[in-house]
Amino acid sequence: MEVKDSMTKRSGTGVLKRISGPVVTAVGLDAHMYDVVKVGKEALMGEVIKIKGDQVIIQVYEDTSGIRPGEPVENTGLSLAVELGPGLLKSIYDGIQRPLVVLVDKMGNFIQRGVSAPGLDRGKKWEFTPVVKAGDRVGPGTIIGEVQETNIVHRVMVPPNMKGGTVKEIRAGSFTVEDVVATLDDGTKLTMMQRWPVRVPRPVVEKLNPDIPLLTGQRILDGLFPIAKGGTAAIPGPFGSGKTVTQQQLAKWSDAEIVVYIGCGERGNEMTEVLTEFPHLTDPKSGKPLMERTCLIANTSNMPVAAREASVYTGITIAEYFRDMGYDVSLMADSTSRWAEAMREISSRLEEMPGEEGYPAYLAARLSEFYERAGRAKVLSGGLGSVSVIGAVSPPGGDFSEPVTQNTLRIVKVFWALDAKLSQRRHFPAINWLNSYSLYLDILHDWYDQHVSPDWNKLRAWAMEVLQKESELQEIVQLVGSDALPEEQQITIEVARMIREVFLQQNAYDAVDTYCDMTKQYEMMKAIKKFSDLAYAAQVAGALPAQIMAVPSKNELPQIKFIKDYKPALAKILDQMDTEVNALRSGT
Repeated sequence: MEVKDSMTKRSGTGVLKRISGPVVTAVGLDAHMYDVVKVGKEALMGEVIKIKGDQVIIQVYEDTSGIRPGEPVENTGLSLAVELGPGLLKSIYDGIQRPLVVLVDKMGNFIQRGVSAPGLDRGKKWEFTPVVKAGDRVGPGTIIGEVQETNIVHRVMVPPNMKGGTVKEIRAGSFTVEDVVATLDDGTKLTMMQRWPVRVPRPVVEKLNPDIPLLTGQRILDGLFPIAKGGTAAIPGPFGSGKTVTQQQLAKWSDAEIVVYIGCGERGNEMTEVLTEFPHLTDPKSGKPLMERTCLIANTSNMPVAAREASVYTGITIAEYFRDMGYDVSLMADSTSRWAEAMREISSRLEEMPGEEGYPAYLAARLSEFYERAGRAKVLSGGLGSVSVIGAVSPPGGDFSEPVTQNTLRIVKVFWALDAKLSQRRHFPAINWLNSYSLYLDILHDWYDQHVSPDWNKLRAWAMEVLQKESELQEIVQLVGSDALPEEQQITIEVARMIREVFLQQNAYDAVDTYCDMTKQYEMMKAIKKFSDLAYAAQVAGALPAQIMAVPSKNELPQIKFIKDYKPALAKILDQMDTEVNALRSGT
């Protein structure tokens, strides 16, 4: 009933009484919470966020300069909803699903107030192929037909808030999203388009354990801090530490079938970079543009603040729609800090009691509501789908103790901590291996055993132990130098350096190194472990650390990253390593 109620139409007209930036107050308006209204003579789009007696408080999604008390406010009677159907992929929307390409054609590069355009093209025809026939029973979420949209098959479904019935008539052909493609026995007409309120999660049959990793091809992520399909992750980091490049790598290489990218409150020049680069990125799976399986939502920091708050809900609803078709969806939110700042501004204009650093007291609750819509699930159509949410966080000055970062950490299961010092040393991805973590390691343990190697988890634990030891030894090294360390610890320092430079560093712009599959990751880690074992044995046998570190084969190992057919080269290096280090042991 909740969904039906939120889609029930109400009407009414009131007048403006008070204006405070994007927050306005109307009186005499018959409205419910989250109703969409049209404000002023220019019919600016807004949403009811508070009702106090006869006063209705509205957040307006557009610039309110120039409007004044006494102007009319009209209730559309509908909740803020998105249009879902063929045409979502390759689209670029603003925070309230207005297609920016259409708006540019209408008025140029500067969007005027009060203008609107439907989220889906009403004139374009799509080839619809039924997958059910007359006499079949259909229910909420049942797939009734397919449309070939780009290289993705768009599965047309019965809306989840419709009870379903027996198919009376269904036809194949070329239709617009508003044309009736099927009729049920009770007279219900089905089109290829459905509307869904953005603040209401789309229903599923059941949520499943996230026990399959979302493979990204990035060694530090897949190898040390994996995220599961249907999982949640945060990438906090200061300006210039590589958040956007990391998210683009995830969008390009992760084994999700659909990508939804939300540019929430980012600077205009950074968003421009995303909008210009994304259409030119090639999808490595199909060889076609990555945009063919991507939906972009662009809401820059100079756009109205209320629309920023709505953009994350618009994005997650679109992601859930593709999940309901049975696809694995990856959602990138860049950045949730700007979303939180929008909440803070609106909260202050509502004169609510502020929480820590001026953020509203419900900050943690809103973040939870958003991230909890992620998950791997059995969907109404009977298949399996997932939404993985990866949120970038931009803490002021890189301070991870601020409220948005801390509240996000309480919710997400994966923390990829970007470090400005690493980026200054040109170590990319600049993810700090000591501050980062993944809480999916235990649940993914069996998958790695079965699909990579039974000893992969031991190798990963060994690498983390070496890196931790190196961190403890660095304080001594900085005081007295590495030569003053015991010989065994000198080798530990060198092995840790190899893990950092050979395994963790990865060049996003190199044609080969930009992506590294799990087999190659395992072989690289195993090679470093072999050198470690040989080096410790040689040191015990009396070889000097300087001699061990000088073996030529060790210095050839980093080149493996840049070789596509790496196995013959790696085998040759390992044989050479055996010969060289064993020669040191025997003293020859």
